[in-house]
Amino acid sequence: MMISPAREQAGVLIVSVNGRIDHTTSEEFAVALDPLLDRCTRGFAPLLLDFSGVDYISSAGLRVLMMASRRSKAQKGSFAIAGLQPMVQEVFAISRFNLIVSCYASVDSACKAIVS
Repeated sequence: MMISPAREQAGVLIVSVNGRIDHTTSEEFAVALDPLLDRCTRGFAPLLLDFSGVDYISSAGLRVLMMASRRSKAQKGSFAIAGLQPMVQEVFAISRFNLIVSCYASVDSACKAIVS
């Protein structure tokens, strides 16, 4: 699992996540998200995770995302995910996780929806 440096597009802070997010990488994922979530507050750019490079997520990874979502909501920030691969999208649908975190088909569609 690897997180790329953040980039900004259309007023949204975008971070690309690649690889597998499971019990062995979920702690690393949480630590990498922490400084990004510090800025996920009202008045700062919304945070978008580009998951187009994520081919697997376990319940441990979903837990990290759930905690990130709770934290961003508590801070009045905006947090979303884009580009779910079919297998990851299925995990989100089965766990109903797509009802907890806003999910978009692509980075472009997410940027348009989040900023408006």
